[in-house]
Amino acid sequence: MSHRQPIRVTDRHQFDTLIDARSPAEFEQDHIPGAINCPVLDNEERARIGTIYKQVSPFEAKRLGAAMVSANLARHLHETFADKPAHWKPLVYCWRGGLRSGSMVTWLRLVGWDAQQLANGYKAYRGHVISLIDHLVPQLRLQVLCGATGSAKTRVLHALAQAGEQVLDLEGYARHKGSLLGNLPGVEQPSQKYFETLLAQQLETFDLARPVYVEGESVKIGRVSLPLGLVEHMRQSPVVEIEATAQARLDYLLRDYAYLGDDPQALADKLGWLKELQGKEVVARWQAWAHERSLSPLFSELMALHYDPHYQRSQERHFSRWRARRTVQAADLGEAGIADLAGQVLRLPPA
Repeated sequence: MSHRQPIRVTDRHQFDTLIDARSPAEFEQDHIPGAINCPVLDNEERARIGTIYKQVSPFEAKRLGAAMVSANLARHLHETFADKPAHWKPLVYCWRGGLRSGSMVTWLRLVGWDAQQLANGYKAYRGHVISLIDHLVPQLRLQVLCGATGSAKTRVLHALAQAGEQVLDLEGYARHKGSLLGNLPGVEQPSQKYFETLLAQQLETFDLARPVYVEGESVKIGRVSLPLGLVEHMRQSPVVEIEATAQARLDYLLRDYAYLGDDPQALADKLGWLKELQGKEVVARWQAWAHERSLSPLFSELMALHYDPHYQRSQERHFSRWRARRTVQAADLGEAGIADLAGQVLRLPPA
């Protein structure tokens, strides 16, 4: 077996498998990308041991905990690790690199595998994520895509990525479209921490000498907050505006948000949040259209009365280089139109 050196976060790619020994609830909140969850204590067991530690004694908690950990490790050895070859090399972590990952590493080594423990565990990875974001974000050569609602900004970003450009798809990491109606049906947003993990994972891959395309976002995407350093950097970066015709945008929205017609009541409830801004009468008309699944007149008025009037003002207020923006234009936002927009963006002179 190899000499035991403390394994740092940056060494994690040298291992065959990354194992998160924490409970499923901890894993779900945030974990190192690519890790598999092999809990040595499940959610209920972890809570029970914590209670015994506080109310009875640390010794009693450790005694009972050891029995639970042994049973769970036996299950993992029978199932998850059953097909691993003799030269398998896993890296194990828990919250702080303590008892949970330590006990798993001990058993895996007894079998003969070269298992190692991540020094300071998930806590070290979380520190790595925060410092990566703080360090790399200010160095990004951002190009910010703006455009009124329905301008297919996210799709243009995807087309740029397919063309080999560097892209930060913030709405993709947040699993949300960034507007009032932006939550995706049946899709939970990630925790704040996991959103930051996905962001850091992408930042690690970037060549800082090349531009990075990003969509102009507000401070929050759904319930996820953007790092303030990223918001500030975005707001001082060069802007590219997509100018699409109103008809092209309406057609795009009707395709992109077609699923909103599947749950008219949920749509009507969301529209209710606009009463203060738009007045009861207007919102009542919108809610009636929602119930009738009449998305075309609804989206048309949402664009004309809600989204568009605020767009110009908010862009000018938020982006310091708004007046020097470069523009690309589209009369169609189908697949060919989006590919053409990406081409136009790439042909723009440098800002």
